[in-house]
Amino acid sequence: MRSYPRHLDLGPLWHARGVIRLPGSKSISNRTLLLAALAEGTSDVRDLLSSDDVDRMVEALEQLGVACEHSGPQRLSVRGCGGSLPVKSGSLFLGNAGTVFRPLTAVLALNGGHYKLSGTPRMHERPIGDLVDALRALGADIRYLGTDGFPPLEIFPGAIRVGARVAVRGDVSSQFLTALLLALPTAGKAVSIDVEGELISKPYVEITLKLMALFGVEVQRDGWKSFALAAGQRYRSPGLVLVEGDASSASYFLAAGAIGGGPVRVEGVGRDSVQGDVAFADALAGMGAVVKAGSDWIEASAPADGQLRAFDLDLNHVPDAAMTLAVTALFADGPCKLRNIGSWRVKETDRLAAMATELRKVGAQAEQGVDYLVVTPPPALTRGARIDTYDDHRMAMCFSLVALGGVPVRIDDPKCVAKTFPDYFERFAAITAPSPVPVIAIDGPSASGKGTVARQVAEGLGFRLLDSGALYRLVALAAAQHGVDPSDEPALAAEARALDCEFRDDGGVSLGGQDVTQAIRTEAISSGASRVAAAPAVRQALLERQRGFRRAPGLVAEGRDMGSVVFPDATLKVFLTATPEARAQRRHKQLMEKGIHATLDALLLDINQRDARDATRSVAPLRRCADAHLVDTTGLSVEEAVQRVLLLCRQALKQAPSR
Repeated sequence: MRSYPRHLDLGPLWHARGVIRLPGSKSISNRTLLLAALAEGTSDVRDLLSSDDVDRMVEALEQLGVACEHSGPQRLSVRGCGGSLPVKSGSLFLGNAGTVFRPLTAVLALNGGHYKLSGTPRMHERPIGDLVDALRALGADIRYLGTDGFPPLEIFPGAIRVGARVAVRGDVSSQFLTALLLALPTAGKAVSIDVEGELISKPYVEITLKLMALFGVEVQRDGWKSFALAAGQRYRSPGLVLVEGDASSASYFLAAGAIGGGPVRVEGVGRDSVQGDVAFADALAGMGAVVKAGSDWIEASAPADGQLRAFDLDLNHVPDAAMTLAVTALFADGPCKLRNIGSWRVKETDRLAAMATELRKVGAQAEQGVDYLVVTPPPALTRGARIDTYDDHRMAMCFSLVALGGVPVRIDDPKCVAKTFPDYFERFAAITAPSPVPVIAIDGPSASGKGTVARQVAEGLGFRLLDSGALYRLVALAAAQHGVDPSDEPALAAEARALDCEFRDDGGVSLGGQDVTQAIRTEAISSGASRVAAAPAVRQALLERQRGFRRAPGLVAEGRDMGSVVFPDATLKVFLTATPEARAQRRHKQLMEKGIHATLDALLLDINQRDARDATRSVAPLRRCADAHLVDTTGLSVEEAVQRVLLLCRQALKQAPSR
């Protein structure tokens, strides 16, 4: 038996790329097993899902006298019983498997036996009253052993009156209609089923109808409002049945590709699938992801600009995959609305409440209504959020995607994925890996615009910004406050190591809890910073502090030795330059706007002299790294320079190795 830790720490992760062969569909696996058990003949079921829910179905069928023989990995031979299950009494424990409990309730109600059906405490909170009412209308004798309308149940032989019409609600769970459709052919008589209310999760009913047809039973229908079964139809084994890969499980990997760059390809399900959850790929494409598909595969990559778009979607037809979209919304460019998802409230947990609660833990705003959820992405994801999973496999798998935001996340009770995907986290790890957080290093001579460009590039990418010059200014300010002699290099290095500073999201800078944004820009501190920056011990003391700024999702580092010493492995190195005349004109304009008088000739002389000093100084001289991209901004506006650097950044990030 697979061993699971009490919690699982993921991330931070930066990229997702690879190919995944999907496990079999839970919906198809359990429907196929039940139909094979009810059919005439032996069915060879291949690519069967290996999970707790499928184990519950196999155990129940064997307990009811059906011969099930494992003939290979994910392969089961089922000897059908010709419409009547042999064992006529028993107590069955069915876990929290709705795809087992609901259909077996209907089949056993028509099987002429005495049975008790129970499950987990959560299963006993999931409504079944509408299905029981429909079966009672047919003459079934079903009694509640606990709260009316909910499991556990006791079933007695009933006087079944098939041949008329029966009604069932469709707006709580499509599994009620599926249960009736699967069970009624065993009666051998004509019957019609009327659906009351709006039928939810229609694609799952479509799966039921297609599998029934595979086993020889045709259903006539009037849209989604009524379904008719002709008399005399019996299930007959088609012999070999291949189970499709699970489209709901595919959603996590496709979303990983859209969030983490990609491409990520899932195999085992494609555009020809009978499963409605393949529509998840369309939703990703609507968010701007690059989606490709074949008959047996689907592939997703991030948008060309790396930014997913917000959405407003009716997701009634894909309730399981919709959960993945709720987490994908964390990476969109605005609020996302998921509509018509009221069925979430009667699943393995109240998924609407659970999803809203856990999304808030990672920093999002989450507004939930009776049947909708609005997710507003945070400016930055919360680091180290601890996700409760509510014994719900899909909560655990969905929230693994948060780690692709470059933040660590803890998944509590990861073993809950055994319900449908026991090795999910191993598969997820196979397409993701901790990668170096990307760094964009920007350097250039004085007045080349590197500070302004670096700030706007960081904003454009959503990266952190390191203004290395500000660190040296802070050391100079701290030294002045503490009366440190500017020539005392060891003391200056000690100030650098003990620096209690913060670079705030609003662009401000604090030292010892006090705002020093303006104080570090004075002429005295600027002069002191030049002396401090020339001290090798200070530069060494600040080295690890500067490297500590390298945190997800990425860093734009601006300064003299950012690409050569601090981040020699930077994802992209940019050297901004411009003619001395152009730089003098920019500096003149800046000073004039501040009301400071200066002449162009004097500024040009100062820039030429500073260039000479910077190029010949002994510590961190001004040099372009051999692998740095040269960007001449002489004829460019600030906006044009920023866009040129952003283009280089996106090209470099797209080509960055995933591991």
